Amino acid sequence: MDRKKAAVLFGGQSSEHEVSCMSAVNVIRQIDREKYDLLLIGITKDGQWLRVDSLEAIEDGTWRQGAVRAAILPDAGRKCALLQDGERQWEEKIDVVFPVLHGLWGEDGTIQGLLEMARIPYVGCGVLSSAVSMDKLYTKIIAKNIGVPQADYEPVFREELTDMETVVRRIEGRFPYPVFIKPANSGSSRGISRAEDRKQLEEGLKEAACHDRKLLVEEFISGREVECAVFGGGRREAVASGVGEILAAAQFYDYEAKYFSEDSRTVVDPNLPEGAAEAVRRAAVALFKAVDGYGLARVDFFVRADGRIVFNEINTMPGFTAISMYPMLWEARGISKAQLIDMLLAHGLERWEKTDDETGSDNDQRHPYDG
Repeated sequence: MDRKKAAVLFGGQSSEHEVSCMSAVNVIRQIDREKYDLLLIGITKDGQWLRVDSLEAIEDGTWRQGAVRAAILPDAGRKCALLQDGERQWEEKIDVVFPVLHGLWGEDGTIQGLLEMARIPYVGCGVLSSAVSMDKLYTKIIAKNIGVPQADYEPVFREELTDMETVVRRIEGRFPYPVFIKPANSGSSRGISRAEDRKQLEEGLKEAACHDRKLLVEEFISGREVECAVFGGGRREAVASGVGEILAAAQFYDYEAKYFSEDSRTVVDPNLPEGAAEAVRRAAVALFKAVDGYGLARVDFFVRADGRIVFNEINTMPGFTAISMYPMLWEARGISKAQLIDMLLAHGLERWEKTDDETGSDNDQRHPYDG
């Protein structure tokens, strides 16, 4: 069997740069080298694309001093990366890309758009699903449209904060304290805060505005934080894993609690009120389909004491760190990390394959989601 060339993208310019590097290490370790030759491309925080020569360079951070530039060309006729070392340039063909990028400029449809133009198959959701899932405000609109229960919210725009008094009065007129403040486009709980009073609300709005111009203020939901993994889409049926519970070491599962606190824990298949786990699984698949998901997503909910579920958010490139829930949930269903990565790469390669009853030349100009 001829090995295919898989390019792994990681790092990126978002606030989740470090988490992406952690995820990439675990993904790269699990890729079957008998099936795939690898091209590792790291994106620095200031946007330089560099070829990375080893896993160890990612682990110790020395990849950022790399000398070989790398860029995926948008030319659909070439399907390659262009590499440059000083005055020397050469191309490497690419069969599939695994964009292990979290947050803005990676999980939001931007990288996906480049790969669509280049006609290079890739792992994960497409342009539309990535963009609307990244934007919590638009995800809310979609969840409301399909009838999935969610926290009530008030949108706020950065430019409104020049009149902070009016914004605060509007929010206090809708919700009692505490409330949660979130940037619409951010991940790994970056820029999210809980406000117990007016002072904390103003501080939280200012902090969230450092991450995005669109903000959400949400009502407080008393409930247990749970997550569900989804795989599939396209010609494959979307299926949900079991449910995992977050036991955060802080008031909520913020960035520090998520990745750096030894006191935060996750529990797979927790004891939830009757019917709650199945309700989460059904809603997770429904949301995945509603955003036109492909490949993978992790969908997060709250479970109230009476068993009612409340949608929180959807992540289209969930973490693959050592403590990340997405691979953990599939391991609990008997699918190892190596099997999971293999499934995701294979599914990515299927992205634009034609079935026996489909027609069209190699230059078929249909949009990839036209069937």
